[in-house]
Amino acid sequence: MHIHILGICGTFMGGIAVLAKQAGYHVTGCDANVYPPMSTQLIEQGIELAEGFGPEQTELKPDVFVIGNVVSRGNPLMEEILNRNLPYISGPQWLAQNLLQDKWVLAVAGTHGKTTTSSMLAWILEYAGLNPGFLVGGVPQNFGVSARLNPPCPPLSKGGKPSSGDLTIPPFEKGGLGGISPFFVIEADEYDTAFFDKRSKFVHYRPRTAILNNLEFDHADIFADLSAIETQFHHLVRTVPGNGLIVSNGREAALGRMLKRGCWTPVETFGSDDGWNIDMHGRVTLNGEPQGTLEWDMLGEHNRMNALAALAAARHVGVPVVQGLAALSKFRNVKRRMEVRGVVNGITVYDDFAHHPTAIDTTVAGLRHKVGSARIIAVLEPRSNTMKLGVMKNALPGSLKNADLVFCYSANLGWDAAAALSPLGSKAVIKDDLDGLIEAIAAKARSGDHVLLMSNGGFGGIHEKLLKRLAR
Repeated sequence: MHIHILGICGTFMGGIAVLAKQAGYHVTGCDANVYPPMSTQLIEQGIELAEGFGPEQTELKPDVFVIGNVVSRGNPLMEEILNRNLPYISGPQWLAQNLLQDKWVLAVAGTHGKTTTSSMLAWILEYAGLNPGFLVGGVPQNFGVSARLNPPCPPLSKGGKPSSGDLTIPPFEKGGLGGISPFFVIEADEYDTAFFDKRSKFVHYRPRTAILNNLEFDHADIFADLSAIETQFHHLVRTVPGNGLIVSNGREAALGRMLKRGCWTPVETFGSDDGWNIDMHGRVTLNGEPQGTLEWDMLGEHNRMNALAALAAARHVGVPVVQGLAALSKFRNVKRRMEVRGVVNGITVYDDFAHHPTAIDTTVAGLRHKVGSARIIAVLEPRSNTMKLGVMKNALPGSLKNADLVFCYSANLGWDAAAALSPLGSKAVIKDDLDGLIEAIAAKARSGDHVLLMSNGGFGGIHEKLLKRLAR
């Protein structure tokens, strides 16, 4: 079967392309920006790419066109598909119908931490010998890829139990140890599915195990308010079966409010007085009973919460907590999550995906805990649609309170960054050109500083450019 993917170079659609190729489909695709690293990864998989959305691509005559949510009406290829009444489907729906149908899906939803928590959960299952498939919005360094189909599981021992010895798998209709693993971990995004399907992507996945990490207002370009997002999360809750499990952040009022609309699935909470908990020393408890200690190098309270969610979800499919803790002790973070890009003249440069004020706050706070009184230079590109619209601009000063200096790249903003960051006084510097921003950072940086670059995009290649400038 031949599928042609529109918008193939996005992380999610590129992941679908990789999974489809591994499943034996003939995969081609197109995008407006076909360039490395995604283009390189796809070509290495044997996937043919076309630049742009030319209507002549209909002559490829695929069995179906798979449409990413980057595509809108007016796109020349999409218009040709519609005019000729050719078959098309959204990426999430195609994935659900063709690759997830017989899987035990473990979905990780939430405003923040989806990629990290999904990666933790996939790694715990991998460490336990369950060989999960996965699709996450980043590159987990334990795997080196963002997506893979379920590989075969190790053989059963003579007694019919997993050779790992201490693991019991709940019964499932298909798959299991000794065959193809039924478990598939997916980052469950609340962004809309496609121009013709405005529901959140995650309503297509039908998870048996669902993590609800947190719930705040975001994606102001498609959601009017927090209540609208809560409605989409409740659509997700409605799809989780009664013999499944919802793992929910007990500190999040919005999640509690949403669950009160109706819930037909057992719920385990984390981070609250009952349920799963963890202290600052990594000691994990479940309903007040000690479960073990988390020993790792990850930073921040938010990552400890992510770990609790992953441990709870893994336990639901049979992984003992002690084995989950052992796995997390060997967990390597996702690329672009507090990733050290280099150290030059005693100055450490980090790359992080944080772009929402809450994520910025927890990221800077985690780094502060690590470096103590050393100077933190926070460098921000407000790039997401929500940030470009200025919806969260008044929350930015508070989110950057733990930084010693703040630099903001203000190109293409529809609001006054200098005015928004004025509560920070002289420690905030605003620049609307990248070269000027790099020079300003280099002029202030000194040995012992920690420069934290935060953006949900490529930030104009600032990471290498800044390292080269600092080397001078």
